[in-house]
Amino acid sequence: MIKVGILGVGTVGTSVARILIENSDIIEARAGKKIVPILGAVKNIDKKRDIDIALTDNPYDIINNDDIDIVVELMGGVEEPYILVKKALQNGKAVVTANKALLAYHRYELQEIAKDTPLLYEASVAGGIPIIGALRNGLSANHIESIKGIMNGTCNYMLTKMIKEGVRYDDVLKEAQELGYAEADPTFDVGGFDAAHKLLILGSIAYGIDAKPEDIVIDGIENITQTDVEFAQEFGYEIKLLGIAKKVDSGVEMRVHATLIPASSMIAKVDGVMNAVSVVGDSVGETMFYGPGAGGDATASAVIADIVDIVRGNSGPMLGYKKGLESGLKLLPKDEISSQYYLKIKVKDKPGVLASVASTMGEYGISIESMLQKPSRYKDRVRLLFTTHLCKEKKMLKAIKALRGLESVDDNITMIRIEK
Repeated sequence: MIKVGILGVGTVGTSVARILIENSDIIEARAGKKIVPILGAVKNIDKKRDIDIALTDNPYDIINNDDIDIVVELMGGVEEPYILVKKALQNGKAVVTANKALLAYHRYELQEIAKDTPLLYEASVAGGIPIIGALRNGLSANHIESIKGIMNGTCNYMLTKMIKEGVRYDDVLKEAQELGYAEADPTFDVGGFDAAHKLLILGSIAYGIDAKPEDIVIDGIENITQTDVEFAQEFGYEIKLLGIAKKVDSGVEMRVHATLIPASSMIAKVDGVMNAVSVVGDSVGETMFYGPGAGGDATASAVIADIVDIVRGNSGPMLGYKKGLESGLKLLPKDEISSQYYLKIKVKDKPGVLASVASTMGEYGISIESMLQKPSRYKDRVRLLFTTHLCKEKKMLKAIKALRGLESVDDNITMIRIEK
């Protein structure tokens, strides 16, 4: 019998315990041993929970319990879970975690501490989608050319409503909060940070990149307007918040941002709260993984899959590479990434302005691919909407700074990257 302790018995923790109990027969048949949750750690021991296991408000009752074989960490946060997971590993206990923030900051330290003790984390990225297992195992024969993913259901729900129903950003954010998709403070989701934590985990498995959130481009969807949506549709694009990791000649780009993508692409058709991850391998080509990215049962399904893997004896490097045999690829600095760009610029409605804008962009080696002019709600202003050819981020940032310095250009310039 394998005994499990659960750190954090909230929505997901409750689902893990319930499924382990209710589906014990089929889980035992697949794992080869009976798996039993015996203790859960909670902050408020007096809160009523619909769960049939013993509870404690001291997590060390689990960490230091010799009878517990596997610790499941579902607390959230970074530093406290790190201390607890570290201690569990040092005590020789296998660990399963769904904590993306913990891994975004401490995955390499935990790999060193774990050594041959299993530490699995399928549920940390895209909920019930088995993308971690696919990268670590199913695609292990491939050099990974790129990963592009919709990894935040809140943002995807909001953008879908804006695109399909014409809802304004402020209104759809309020609706997402009322439905429980977005928190009272939605910054972690709409600012791109949740997706960035997940991308960093995938980037480590695919490329051996040890990066922190501060090292990569992270932009959210807060500035997307109906004007941007209309432009995207007119030119055959959809807008999605994407996490992108891809191999280029000089290294690896990693970035999270609102992205214009062709409406004909598979990932553009993923709507609502669903997640999807596209992975391109040099041998297999493009593979697509689609499913629920959150929710108690979906995430618990991934957690229990890891528990079963551990019980079966499946092992291997936590992040997909044996130490010393990593890919050798390096993360490109944020301003060295290359992209096409969409710009929305509000300017004075007078002769010569378009020429001065185009000339300024030309000074930085940026060529315009397409352009639209739209009226503004202010009578003496118009909006210029551009897409550019491929250029480096640092050139675009310098050009935007120069454009803001023009007398005829308003300071508020919107930039969205394009990925084809």
